[in-house]
Amino acid sequence: MPVEAQPHYDFEEYLALERASEIRHDFLAGELFAMVGASRRHNLIVTNLVAALRPRLRGTGCEIYANDMRVRVAEADFAAYPDVVVACGGPRFHDRESDTLLDPTLIVEVLSPPTADYDRGTKFASFRRLDSLRDYLLVSQAEVRIEHFARQEDGSWRLAETSDPDAVLDLPSLGCRLALREVYEELPDA
Repeated sequence: MPVEAQPHYDFEEYLALERASEIRHDFLAGELFAMVGASRRHNLIVTNLVAALRPRLRGTGCEIYANDMRVRVAEADFAAYPDVVVACGGPRFHDRESDTLLDPTLIVEVLSPPTADYDRGTKFASFRRLDSLRDYLLVSQAEVRIEHFARQEDGSWRLAETSDPDAVLDLPSLGCRLALREVYEELPDA
């Protein structure tokens, strides 16, 4: 049986479709990938992250967005919706709609079994091409564990991973620290 060809879109076509759609899609080199809903734990972790970061970012010129801020990486012909994204120093957007961010400082993805490989692989490879990106956090929802990728002065990325609930992540790009206890606060059992 022949395989039906999937439509191929340029970024502007994708953007027009996405803005009219009730379903969010990631965009990679002309292809659209529907995003699935998140679990209760996933949503609680995202809420905890925003609640922990917001007071630390107040008055710093940084803005924090959760779930629905699309990030565009033109060099990778890619766009996606990180779980949490922070932009500092006056965010730049694709157009006047201000719904497609071009210059994130921090991106956080909360891992789930279906998306973990994508978040570590294609997504991070694309996001790394953004000169503005300084920190990329992968937060497990199955256990207390955060992988922190930090851009070094030479452009390389250093990984620091912790499963210690008493650990505190240093985020110099934001001028703050983040305690794992805050990220995993009051979660129901897995």
